[in-house]
Amino acid sequence: MTAVQPGRRERKKAATRQKIADTAMRLFQERGYDAVGIRDVAAEADVAVTTLFAHFASKEALVFELDEDFEQRLVQAVTGRAPQESLIPALRREIHALVRHCTADGAAPTWHMIDTSPALRQYEVSMRLRHAESLATAIAADSARDSGSGSDPNPDSDPPRTTTACRTIARFTIDAFSLAREAADPQAAVDEIFLMIEAAWEAGPRLH
Repeated sequence: MTAVQPGRRERKKAATRQKIADTAMRLFQERGYDAVGIRDVAAEADVAVTTLFAHFASKEALVFELDEDFEQRLVQAVTGRAPQESLIPALRREIHALVRHCTADGAAPTWHMIDTSPALRQYEVSMRLRHAESLATAIAADSARDSGSGSDPNPDSDPPRTTTACRTIARFTIDAFSLAREAADPQAAVDEIFLMIEAAWEAGPRLH
């Protein structure tokens, strides 16, 4: 099936959003995050302040411009995986990809800016919690579907996971990204962490 291509309006909106984000990051790197205001970014990007806020809800969101994309990718790792692929390997694969993206050459100055800004650290924490909740919802729905619960129960399937189990694995998965990003060998750290995540998932409680 051929993918539907975005229309002219969507392409223009995406280009404007990217221009604002790129301009903001350049100014933040040149002058320092605290020294740059929203109006500075809007003026440099040649857009109205209202246009900037139509794309980004806050100054912090300018730094985390891939926030929604990362959240969607995590959910898609659960809902869009191949039928023969188990949940934990699918999540591990996606975290590997996200870690590669966020530890690529040139990413260090951005993370230094985040790590040294209380406002950005707070935004990152709230963002991670939001991602974890979205991921937990996807995991719970996937577990219920695999168990055959609902209108078409399958008595030979395992019972679905508890809400707490789904939320725990989601939190562990989100934390895996942060822990691996800070490790000397990020990719090896992902594998190490997911050995523990997989063990926790297998041992986790189920609904009865």
